[in-house]
Parts: sequence; C-alpha cells; structure tokens
Amino acid sequence: MEAGTAPTKPSTAPPVRPVGDPGEHRTAPRGAGDGGRLVRVPPAEALPDWKVQRQAALAGSGWRQTAADYLDLTKPKVQSLLLFTTVTTMYVAGDPSLSLVGLTCLGGALSAGGAGAVNHWYDRDIDARMQRTAGRPVPSGRVSPRAALVYGLTLAAAAFALLSLTVNLLAAALALSGFLGYVLVYTVWLKRTTPQNIVIGGAAGAVPPLVAWAATTGSLDGNALYLFAIVFYWTPPHFWALSLLMKDEYAKAGVPMLPVVRGEDETRWQVLLYTILLVAVTLLPFAGGLFDGIYAASALLLGGAFAALAIRLRRTRERRPALHLYLYSLAYLALLFAAMVVDVRL
Repeated sequence: MEAGTAPTKPSTAPPVRPVGDPGEHRTAPRGAGDGGRLVRVPPAEALPDWKVQRQAALAGSGWRQTAADYLDLTKPKVQSLLLFTTVTTMYVAGDPSLSLVGLTCLGGALSAGGAGAVNHWYDRDIDARMQRTAGRPVPSGRVSPRAALVYGLTLAAAAFALLSLTVNLLAAALALSGFLGYVLVYTVWLKRTTPQNIVIGGAAGAVPPLVAWAATTGSLDGNALYLFAIVFYWTPPHFWALSLLMKDEYAKAGVPMLPVVRGEDETRWQVLLYTILLVAVTLLPFAGGLFDGIYAASALLLGGAFAALAIRLRRTRERRPALHLYLYSLAYLALLFAAMVVDVRL
C-alpha cells in the first residue's frame, strides 16, 4: 500500500452477472410506473432472438410491457385465422351488415382471448419447461397466475354478454361452448392425458364457423356443420406437423403429444390419413349443393397440394417438410374459406 492512502475494505457486494450469462431467472425492474417492483425474466438463451430484442425494447416502459403481455395472453396470432373463418362464413351464410360482422368478431375475439388467457394460467408449469414458451407472460413472472385467470374469465363473460345482447343468444351460447371446450376439455382434461388430445379437443377450434352462421341466420343447419367439419379435420395434420418440430420440448415437459407417445413414423402416417380425410370432407359442401365449381376446383387444387406435402412428410424424417406442411396448412385454411366467399358471391 502506498503512503498517504487509506486502506480499502474488501467489497461484500455480490458479483455482477453479465446480462447474457446463463443461470437462474434474473429480476429486473418493470419501470417507474410500476413502483420499482421486480419481475422474473427468463435467461436470454431460453428465448428466441426476436423475443430477446422485443423484451429489451419494452423494458424501459412498464405500461408498454404490461399491455404487450396482456395482449399475448389472448394468443392473437391464433385468433387471426379464427376470425378470418368467422368473417368468411358470415358472407357465405348471408348478407350481414358491417356492424353485425364487427360485433360478432369482437365477441369471438373476446371469447377466444379469454380461453387463451386461462390456458396460459393453467399451463404455466408446462410453459416454464419449454424453450418456446418460457418467455410467456405467466411463466416468466411478468403477469401473476391469478391476474391471468381473472383476465381470461372476465373476457369470456364480456364475450357472452356482448353476443347475447347485440347479436343473438345462440351465437353467445356457441361461443361459450368453444371457450369451455378449449379450457375444460382440451387444456384441463385431454392435453395431459392422451395423444388424441388435439383430435377431440380440436372441436373447440372449429366453433367459430358455427358462431358466424348463427350470428348471420339466427339458426344452424347442415351447411354450417360442413364448415365445422372442415376445420375439425384440418386441425390434426396442422398441429401434428408442429408437434413433430417440438417433439423434444413436449417430451421434456411431459406432454403426451402423438410424436412423443407413438413416435414420429406413426405421427407422419396419421398426418397423411387426416389430410386425405380433410380433402374428402372439403368436397361435401359441393356435393351438398352449398358451393359450385369455383369452390370445388379450389378445394381440389389446395387439397392436392396439402396431400403432396403430407406424402413428402411421410417419406422423410427431416424437419423441413414438417415446417413446410405446418406453414402451408395456415395458408390452406385461409384460401379455402376465401374461395367459399368468391364462389357464393360470383
């Protein structure tokens, strides 16, 4: 020690860990607007790059982060396709006013969003163990489980009230059945108990066309059931393609998805089987007189491409065909329902 300098005490502060250092979940301030409250933030390596960048961009604004989290609870990406099937079905069923379309879509979004939020609440233990979902609002600690549950139930109640008061009681009851089916039948019962979870539970995702038909006509008939069946048979090949990509994560979390329980080869066979059934079901509305040639040609063309991708998936164990089929399935359903409107309106 040099003369004239005071002795220094060794620091007792804990070492500072770099932001990107792996390890346990860190805590970070939510911002001045949250009173300095700390929340758990998942380690950066547990999140995709775009989510890391998004969290960094939102970290300086507590209210923006909170708004983004509550929006994420409603699963808006999933909702977008459901709402598209709702709008197109309404224009197939009749000639609804813009206000009726808007109210029906708002009610459907509230109901589906409520189901998504309750799903976030119930599956928080599973989500925390999977890299793809570890950064979701509830497992990351940014939204409390109780808040997510209350939020989801509130949205569902608001959906029923809105639809019953401004549309009709049948549409409200059908939307509520979709909410209960997704939450109780799929999330609570089937998802953790059987590899057939998405087959049976997928009926909840096929409810929007029924809601739309009831909102437009005030009743249900066989034509509405055609559209319900299309979405019902579309769901397994769509979701099983994703589950092939996420097999290891589902296995780690203990979720009995088909590739985990029955293996990838059996899953590929099931994807092909349900794709063939889907193509057959899409031709029923044409055979029943609901649609004419434009729809029939579109259904055959789109279904043929779907089947070709399913055959390719069956013949290889590579990941890329599963990704291609998953992405195509999203475009397929949107284009098929758009073709319905074109066929009816021309």
